[in-house]
Amino acid sequence: MNRLIGLAAAVAFSATAFAQAHTPARPPITGVSHISVYTSHPEQAQHFYQHDLGFKKMPDPENPAGVRYYVDSRQFVEVLPLPAGQGVNRLDHIGWITTNARAMRLYLKAHGVTVPEQVQHGNDGSYWFNVHDPEGNKVQFLQPPAHGVSMAGADPIGHRMIHVGMLVHSRAKEDTFYRDILGFRPYWYGGMQTGKIDWVSQQVPNGRDWLEYMLTSGPSGSGIPANISQHQLGVLDHFSIGVVNMEKAVTTLDSEGRLKGNEHQHGPQLGRDGKWQFNLYDPDEIRVELMEYKPAEKPCCSPFTAANPVPPTH
Repeated sequence: MNRLIGLAAAVAFSATAFAQAHTPARPPITGVSHISVYTSHPEQAQHFYQHDLGFKKMPDPENPAGVRYYVDSRQFVEVLPLPAGQGVNRLDHIGWITTNARAMRLYLKAHGVTVPEQVQHGNDGSYWFNVHDPEGNKVQFLQPPAHGVSMAGADPIGHRMIHVGMLVHSRAKEDTFYRDILGFRPYWYGGMQTGKIDWVSQQVPNGRDWLEYMLTSGPSGSGIPANISQHQLGVLDHFSIGVVNMEKAVTTLDSEGRLKGNEHQHGPQLGRDGKWQFNLYDPDEIRVELMEYKPAEKPCCSPFTAANPVPPTH
């Protein structure tokens, strides 16, 4: 009997070891790739992203109807035509940089995530595929081309997209994907009022960019709340550009006429995380948050539990 038990244990151990040895490893996720948004005002969107923010306009290898506005040689905002009947939602998807899109697809498939049959290949040398997170948000993993775009002629107000944020209903549900499967790491959490958590920031596993859960106070579930306005949703679905000195950045925008017509802009102000920030909005009310790389004072609610992002070197 003991020999049979020992044999069964050995077989079980061997099976487990075999499964672990043949489970694909997760390739690195190094940072934010992009945010993809819809616009009902393409000419105004071009003025905002190219003139006001100073990004580099380029064709879109994924969608000939879209336009990319590059923050740096690899990070960008993808602007797509607004589909008929879209409602108030202006977010199509968020994108993360991976070093190997094919390996990432296999990794996610091995962990029970529904993935496409194959990755797509752009004429710029990039590879990508889309999945959906537990709340149905579209998420893209993009392997950039070997050489980024030239930023000649561009004058971006900041040179790094340091985070993206989106509406989230259930922190625990989303964590099963971003934390448990993808390996995102806690960075900071806080709220408008003491004792209430409104924002949860989680860094990519192989970099310092982060995803910010913009938690709703309504019932758990998925989808866009029925009573939310386009502006309110745009506050939640946002992206952030890192700047070294907020006073200098805002002075530059103002002196060069790059803030005209932005009716909802506000700041500079110290956020609850202790960092200086300034908010402005694209023509369809997606929020763009300028944010200093490091805090000016102690944050509320929780300490930073990972290293702050740093400005890129040029």
